[in-house]
Amino acid sequence: MAKSTGQQVKALAILDLLKKYADEENPLNAIEICDKLYDMGIETERKSVYRGIEALIDYGYDIIQTRSPRAGYYLAEKTFELPEIYLLTDAVQAASFITVKKTRELVKKLDGMLSEGERKKREKGLYIDNGHKCENEEIYYNIDALSRAIADGKKVSFVYTVRNITGDRKLVSSNKEYKVSPYALIWQNEHYYLVANNEKYDNLMHIRLDRVKKVSVLNETFRHFSEVSCYNDYFDIADYAAKSFQMYAGELTEITLRCNSSIIEQVVDRFSDKIFIRNNSDGWFTFSTKVMLSKGLVNWILQFGDNIEVKAPETLIDMIKERIIALEKSYGLYKE
Repeated sequence: MAKSTGQQVKALAILDLLKKYADEENPLNAIEICDKLYDMGIETERKSVYRGIEALIDYGYDIIQTRSPRAGYYLAEKTFELPEIYLLTDAVQAASFITVKKTRELVKKLDGMLSEGERKKREKGLYIDNGHKCENEEIYYNIDALSRAIADGKKVSFVYTVRNITGDRKLVSSNKEYKVSPYALIWQNEHYYLVANNEKYDNLMHIRLDRVKKVSVLNETFRHFSEVSCYNDYFDIADYAAKSFQMYAGELTEITLRCNSSIIEQVVDRFSDKIFIRNNSDGWFTFSTKVMLSKGLVNWILQFGDNIEVKAPETLIDMIKERIIALEKSYGLYKE
């Protein structure tokens, strides 16, 4: 049995109904709103619906009255627009560090921001690939704990899990305890990484969060990043991510590359359009930038084959040669 309810509560209930059921293609008219309010246990009439909508409009909600494709009302401005929810949903599904369970929970919350009609459209194209998702259910809470530790300048301890293969071809996991000073969280190469310093060394390390468990924030002040990095006032996450390749750490060094013009898009995507290009002729260009020398950098360069030539430094040239020789040996092509 529906009961009489105050106008303020009715207005809020109408707002919820417009969010849940109405959109530009599926507006709700006053009679439909009355029926749905009745199902919620709220007795009302069309005049009360009109007053409720007017009150919401006066408060600032962008409620549109339309005659096409049918007469009714819908909420024009929502917290997230339809393309934004699609984008966020796709990002959640693509993120390998988010577990299947958490993926479904987040997708459900995002879908809750859609109207019923929009949600039906979305469900037709919804697919969650379970194969590439991690199984560490702690990661969601670990991100929160690590974010708090970074903000408060505290050290953390955790258990890090790695997999190895035994002599009888079985995969086994082994655990190692770490105590580190955390500086940044970076999402790169489909994984979430913690950039930190192991107090035993004077450098930075990258830790995959899907392999981290039992995070504890310690009551110990972290080692300042200025002691182990090139940053002084604040840790520039964007700059650091741009200089690291495939989240390999290494020594910051200036490199010079000569590239074929056919890969200009890939080069700009990786180093930004602010690189200074020189000697642009005969289909080739040259530029210099500072990055970390690492296996990740070597792998990135080699994927382009003879479209990239390393001009400097000699250290990187030697790393490239060593990698090529190792590959040739793997395929029986190298001769002493």
